[in-house]
Amino acid sequence: MSENPLKLGTRRSKLAMAQSGQVADAVSRVTGRPVELVEITTYGDTSREHLAQIGGTGVFVAALREALLRGEVDFAVHSLKDLPTTQPDELVLAAIPRREDPRDVLVARDGLKINDLAASSPTGVARIGTGAPRRMAQLNAYARAHGLEIETVPIRGNVDTRIGYVRSGELDAVVLAAAGLNRIGRSDEVTDFLSVDTVLPAPGQGALAIECAADDAALAAALAELDDPFTRAAVTAERSLLAALEAGCSAPVGALADLLADGQIVKEMRLRGVVGTPDGTTLVQLSTTGPVPQTHDAAMAFGRELATEMLAQGAAGLMGERAH
Repeated sequence: MSENPLKLGTRRSKLAMAQSGQVADAVSRVTGRPVELVEITTYGDTSREHLAQIGGTGVFVAALREALLRGEVDFAVHSLKDLPTTQPDELVLAAIPRREDPRDVLVARDGLKINDLAASSPTGVARIGTGAPRRMAQLNAYARAHGLEIETVPIRGNVDTRIGYVRSGELDAVVLAAAGLNRIGRSDEVTDFLSVDTVLPAPGQGALAIECAADDAALAAALAELDDPFTRAAVTAERSLLAALEAGCSAPVGALADLLADGQIVKEMRLRGVVGTPDGTTLVQLSTTGPVPQTHDAAMAFGRELATEMLAQGAAGLMGERAH
């Protein structure tokens, strides 16, 4: 291969730069070529509106994809949970590397865990910040089931901004993705890892997607060496569930596929899905288990089948306005 550097398109946030830097190192190893980061500002980075108002998933991705299509960058790195579920024909997800911790975490004042927050608040109500209706729905349902008094407060911003609300005393806690904090070396600030039985993560949470032009077969083949087939099967099923529920990222959908191993042999995949009203009064939560899908189509079918069961149990009515 030529020694020309490969150009990697990335968002400018500290987290995006950290995870793109890690991918750049890996791509350099498999291609033998230097990789340079090209910073691209996306609408989602500059808009101060809540994510639900500005159209959900695509806002962080469109500018990166446009740069790819114009040939300004050779490949791009996305947080998989930001990617719309429909894939443009001109672009290919060449690699989905092994997933980081998919869980959500709490960063709370005084090192507290979720069950202790309300009791130690002067008002008796814990104020917890998150921008995700999915997290609100499940946190409120959990609080109701366990007799905890919480108020979920919509927030936006990068990791520093969000944790700043806790440090300043404005909020008792914020909910963030474990993977993001791990990637920027701040996992020591986590005060509580939220079990996936409490809060199912966003579909694809903790996973990265490496995307390039579909007609660049040589690059796609090189990038494919970074692909983790189990992660790909899991996130494909999760995203298929999301797509089949006709939900954008502003919808309160959680999903997680995990692989069930017998010793060292992975035998089965379990997919769990949840959708609920943001106040947590109504949740539809189901799971299914079956053989690990061996093809893209089988993973897609796995997600669709669970979505069909969830829709039959009333999931559609919980998602508010459907994004068209």
